[in-house]
Amino acid sequence: MSSSFRIHFPPPFRPLFSLNSFSSSSSSSIAISHRSSGGDVNRLIQSLCAKGNLAQAMELLPHEPRPAQRTYESLILACAHHNAACHAAVVHRHLLQHGFDQDSFLATKLIDMYGQLDLLYAARQVFDETPDKTIFVWNALLKALALADEGEDALALFSDMTRLGVPVDSFTFSHSLKACIAASSSSELAPIRLSQVHARAIRLGFESHVHVATTLIDCYAKLGSVVHAERVFDEMPDRNVVSWSAMIACYAKNERPFDALNLFNDMMSTDPEAVPNAVTMVSVLQACAGVSALVQGKVLHAYILRNSLDPTLSVVNALIVMYAKCGSLERSRRIFHKMTNRKDVVTWNSMISAYGIHGFGEKAIQVFHKMINAGVRPSIITFVTVLGACSHARLIDEGKRLFESMSREHGMSPRSEHFACIVDLLGRAGQLDEAVKIIEGMRIEPGPTVWGSLLGACRIHCNVELAERACARLFKLEPLNAGNYVLLADIYAEAKMWDEVDRVKKLLEAKRLQKVSGCSWIEVKKKIYSFVSVDEMNPQIEQLLALLGQLVTEMKNTGYVPNTRIVLYDLEQHEKERVLLGHSEKLAVAFGLINSSNGEVLRITKNLRLCEDCHSVTKFISKFTRREIIVRDVNRFHHFKDGVCSCSDYW
Repeated sequence: MSSSFRIHFPPPFRPLFSLNSFSSSSSSSIAISHRSSGGDVNRLIQSLCAKGNLAQAMELLPHEPRPAQRTYESLILACAHHNAACHAAVVHRHLLQHGFDQDSFLATKLIDMYGQLDLLYAARQVFDETPDKTIFVWNALLKALALADEGEDALALFSDMTRLGVPVDSFTFSHSLKACIAASSSSELAPIRLSQVHARAIRLGFESHVHVATTLIDCYAKLGSVVHAERVFDEMPDRNVVSWSAMIACYAKNERPFDALNLFNDMMSTDPEAVPNAVTMVSVLQACAGVSALVQGKVLHAYILRNSLDPTLSVVNALIVMYAKCGSLERSRRIFHKMTNRKDVVTWNSMISAYGIHGFGEKAIQVFHKMINAGVRPSIITFVTVLGACSHARLIDEGKRLFESMSREHGMSPRSEHFACIVDLLGRAGQLDEAVKIIEGMRIEPGPTVWGSLLGACRIHCNVELAERACARLFKLEPLNAGNYVLLADIYAEAKMWDEVDRVKKLLEAKRLQKVSGCSWIEVKKKIYSFVSVDEMNPQIEQLLALLGQLVTEMKNTGYVPNTRIVLYDLEQHEKERVLLGHSEKLAVAFGLINSSNGEVLRITKNLRLCEDCHSVTKFISKFTRREIIVRDVNRFHHFKDGVCSCSDYW
């Protein structure tokens, strides 16, 4: 941390409007009786502010010769609430003219107000000109800087507080912790700084404070340090709904949806005072989406309706995403169309993404154009979702036009993730040369997502030369990403270059990198079951493999040939077939067939891309058993019915 806090001011702050801007002869002004006392006007101004009538309160201010501290407080809070920068400047100037420049309480309120109005230069000037800097004044500026993502300045201010011996409190630590992971702070130093502030909080006895501990959980979650977040949560002597929600969100955002759902159930069963709020529900819905837990998602939806949480926009957006990722596109669509004028850009993005992952690219484009016509400006995420939808549906020309429209029509410079989308679009369609031209013409340095998209396309079309070129970059950019090595080995295996396969496997061993194990989930009778590839520890493994073996025998009689080339082991043919039989998605399908009712839809989630053999087998099973099977892999949804997949074998 810096040893001192330096304030850099623009030209001296001046109110945006003068007091003369408000004329007592205004048509909307309120008549003031000459008999009214100063106290009456003070109370009236305070009442108008409380009722949201800031403009009328401002008209009364010149008529009050002795404004009270509470009057100024009401006006300051109202200016912040209404985002009224022009009125804020007038109130500030009026306050100074009436001798409140020495008032540290109002200085705190002014700094808070300017922080909310994103006028940090004014907040800093108030701080600098306040002679009696109480802990509340210091905390106010610390909070303003942290919330504005001015992490370096906030941490420098915290250092100054320590150096000058300013007594700190729990709010000081809460804001300082947020500053450690602010956007302007160094991402490399963030974990170190967070641990330093955490250690100081422990030494001074503030770690046990609920909001300090909750902030710690949130900060560790954003850094992906789930273990540290768990430790803080487990050691909390007291918890509230905010701390429970923070830990649930930590699990949900760090790919631990089972833990998020279990913790939510613990909260509901053990802490009656922790009533779920909108923030809680968003995280739990996200966890349901992570494992396609449709039944649990419906239960949560009912809870949301009973407790009137459905007017909250973030909750509605989370419901759209949850239903879409649980395979129920129709419910997503129904919620979306019931919304009237409340749709924000996140709502539109959610619906575009829903259509995209289900393979309805043209529908996704239609929603995109409706959003534009509704006057909603697309975001960076909007173009990622709509370009992804084009890629899954092989809408090459449409995707190109949308990509070009970013700069031409919407004034956005494509980022690395957008180039990755267009490379995926072209590469997936076999236009690898054009994809390479896109990469070579980039004005920014191609990141791992761009080269990863090219490598994925090489895997689909078995292009060894381009795969090696992409991996040469990826091994430098992501030296610890085992997935890149595995993809290259897959491509070598497809080309029957077994010596190269062995070389890549030895590289993985030398670097001590572990391939991500395939894992699948299925929800049966309100419970979620997980399976890993070749799951020998599963008590039902023999029963599941026996059923799959029977189904595969039936398939072979109709011409099915197991795709053993994707097995990268030097094994006999029958051993390779057994490895294929133990893939996690096949085990989940077999478990669903055994433990669910006839005709019930099977919903499965896979953490990796669905392999070609599992795709072929699931198509056959859907026809042979007359079951609809919905599988969501890392890229998209596959709706299997009557031996046909919704992706048309293009994924």
